[in-house]
Parts: sequence; structure tokens; C-alpha cells
Amino acid sequence: MRTLIFVLGCLLLFSTVLNAQNSPDCRSAIPVCADGQPIMPFVDGSGDVDDFDPDVIRQSGCLEKGSVSSANIENNTSWFVFRAGTGGQVGFDIEALPIGGVGTPTAEWDFAVYGPYDQTSGQNFCSIISSGDDPIRCNYEVNDTNFTGIGVNPENGVEGGPFVKGSQNTYDEWLDVRPGEIYYILINNFNTNFDGDPEQFSLTFTGSSVDADQDNALDCTLRDEFLGLDIVACEGDPDIVLTALNSPAGPDIANVTWTVDYEDDGVVDATLADGPSETELTVSSPNSGRYFVEIQTSLATVITDDILITFYGAPVLDEVIVLDDLADSNNIEIVVNGNGDYEYAINGGDFQEDPIFNDVPPGINSVIINDTNGCGTTESIDFLVVGYPKFFTPNTDGYNDYWNILGIETLIDPVVHIFDRYGKLIKQLDAMTIGWDGTYNGRPMPSSDYWFKMEYSRDEEGVIVARSLRTHFTLKR
Repeated sequence: MRTLIFVLGCLLLFSTVLNAQNSPDCRSAIPVCADGQPIMPFVDGSGDVDDFDPDVIRQSGCLEKGSVSSANIENNTSWFVFRAGTGGQVGFDIEALPIGGVGTPTAEWDFAVYGPYDQTSGQNFCSIISSGDDPIRCNYEVNDTNFTGIGVNPENGVEGGPFVKGSQNTYDEWLDVRPGEIYYILINNFNTNFDGDPEQFSLTFTGSSVDADQDNALDCTLRDEFLGLDIVACEGDPDIVLTALNSPAGPDIANVTWTVDYEDDGVVDATLADGPSETELTVSSPNSGRYFVEIQTSLATVITDDILITFYGAPVLDEVIVLDDLADSNNIEIVVNGNGDYEYAINGGDFQEDPIFNDVPPGINSVIINDTNGCGTTESIDFLVVGYPKFFTPNTDGYNDYWNILGIETLIDPVVHIFDRYGKLIKQLDAMTIGWDGTYNGRPMPSSDYWFKMEYSRDEEGVIVARSLRTHFTLKR
């Protein structure tokens, strides 16, 4: 059952406001709720960024990339976001509308719903979606009615079920939501419109929780954040356009003022635009900051909102710090030049968020750094850990026949003295020697622990620091 019926007067009252409410990009999804205002956007095109990279993401749930090489999952797209205000059952109807209210609709709409997400987690939900997160509801079926959505088709009474290709059921199952959960809705028309003009649909929320409490089932305070949820973008991404036209003031705008706090430290740094016609603000990479808008209406009311936009760059390895240089275990820290959220993998292992790795083997190792915001992954980068083997086996089998300091060539003026357990000097090494073969004056030394002392210098941030080390290793035969 559809929950909202509007007389023509109401429709005309809200049409100017709601026709402006459309975003073809996930990052600027329009906050919506179920308070009785129909959502009727005109849509055209697929946005400034590929939410689904056509060379990587070829399917998202039931939505598929087209066979045309330039095709994408996205075409004539709309992105909306809602926050559950009460727990219970939520659905929606998407009705294809003819342009100008006359004739036959030219679009056949599909949809996918992603979530639930926790707004307090600080995650970049759009990055999660574009990385391949599967939708929890989806329909790509050929329509034999003008409706698609979640719940029950109001035109033929058919109840929604899990998507089955060829079923001709354009409805999916109800959503069971909990208060505070965030959901994203993608609505698109894969097939290009017939005449090249923008297309229109209406979006109406339904369900038992909406019927029980229309004003609170979807948290309408989220719609007061008309600039959208905070945006995470990558350096070099297309511009982000913020609009004041999605505010509760609608077109009733006497003046608009845009300001910015670049450091997000509570201090406004600049006024970017001011005037009755400044209804949009373009934010270009890499201008991170918290952006504010103040709207004055003809009735002298003031409406405000703000949004934090953060641009992240691709990760660049700065250095690898050996935390306990030449100790019994080599613990390292990966240091990245950048402000992103990173995860790390060394030597082909699993990614971890902690940049510190324990028990890294001495010698040449490799690291891969991934920005979890989707702003890039490095190639495998080699790094050297100066260390020593805990044991060696000088049995002339070609493996571990010599003991030496790995990476000794990176040190300045290294000298290594090897002693037996009684303190007798057995061998002296430097950067030019191949290592100790386990002999003394040509005679094999017995299996035992041997001590060594190494003195060397190292260039640390332009300062030569003298160091010495005394520890032991094992000769095995």
C-alpha cells in the first residue's frame, strides 16, 4: 500500500524544491526521509566520478556492466542516503514518470540498496561501495509495470522477493532497519533514454514503520544536513559542487554566504562567496576543509549547514624505521608521506592497519601500502633490514655456510669482532669480507654459541651516530 497521496496543489508547492534534489555521485548523495514530501528528481548522466570503475567493477549485486566497451553500471543515476529513525520495516516505490507529465515514461529504473553503515565509525561508505560491497537489496528486472522498489508493487499487488533474473518481479524484500543505521540507495536507468532528454521518477517510502510514524521512521534531521554527509575524496578527483538549493528554503533565497575552515580547528579562514546568486560552491582538489553555508530567506530566517571535505593523496613510502636496530628481533615501522588511512602488507602477507611489524627477517624485504579510502596502492617496494642470522651451518652444502651482518654495506666504517664463549678473538670482519666460515687458523670450530661485537656509524637525518652492538649467534654442525 502506498502511504502518501498528494493533491495537485501540494505537488506544485514542492516540485521546485524537490526537482533540484538529485546527485549522480555517491559522495554527494542527497539525504532524504519519509515525511510526506515526494522526491521527484530529473536525472541525466552518470556523475563526475565512476562510483563503479567500469574496468574493475563489472557487477554489483544484480546490476551489471553493459556489453559496450564504454558502458558502466551507472547511467542516469541518482544517489540518496537515509538514516533509520525507528526500528522496523521500510520499503519504497520508484515510479517512472513521463516528461512533463504527458505520454509514456522513457526510462526503466533499476536500484540497489547498500548498508547498513554506522555513521560513528568514520568510514568512507562510498569507498566501501565502490570497492565491491554487495547491495543488500537489488532489482534489475525488465519492468512490465511503471513501478519498482522494495515491498509490494502498488500496481499489481505482487510482493517483493529476492532478485531472480527473468522473474519479472520488479520488487525486492522489505528492509528490517534499526535506529541510527545508514543506508545508500542507487537508482539508475542502464538503457540510454530514447530522446536524450533528462528523465524523471518519483520516490516514495513505505512500510509498517513508515505507516506507524511517518515523521520519525526515517530520521528527518539528516535532511537538515542538506549539503550531505562528510565527503572523502582523492587528490585529482573531479570538483565537488555544493548546493544551497537542497535546503528547506528551496528557491526562497535572499542571500547565500559560503565560508571555510581549512584546518577544521574551529576558526573560519575565509569567505569564499556571498550574494543572492551564489547558490553553488565548487570545491577543487586538494582543498580539504570544513565548508559552511548560511542561507537567508525572504522571510529573514537563517538556515545553515556545514560539511567536512577531505582529499587524500596516494600513499608514498617515506622510510622504514628499524625500532630495535640489530637486536635479537627486527621490529620495524613503516612511515608514509601522506594524510590518508593506510594498511600495510610485507613480504606478500596479509594487510594490517598497524604500521609496526615484528620479527622481520634481516636482508631484503618488501612492503605494499594501500589507502583504505580508495586513493591508491603502491607497487611492491623493497627495503633493507640490517641484521644477522641467529645461526649458520658451515658444512659446505651451499646454504648458510657463512655468517655475516646482512646489510653491512649500508653502514659506515663497520668492524665486527667474533669471540668464542671464553672471550678469545676468533675472526674480524668488515664490509669487504664475505663472512666467517666457522674456522680458526684453518681449523673448524665446534658447534657452540659465539659472541660478536660490532662497531659502526650510521647517517641519521644528517647526523653521524656512533653505535656498538654485542650479542651472540649459534654455529651448528
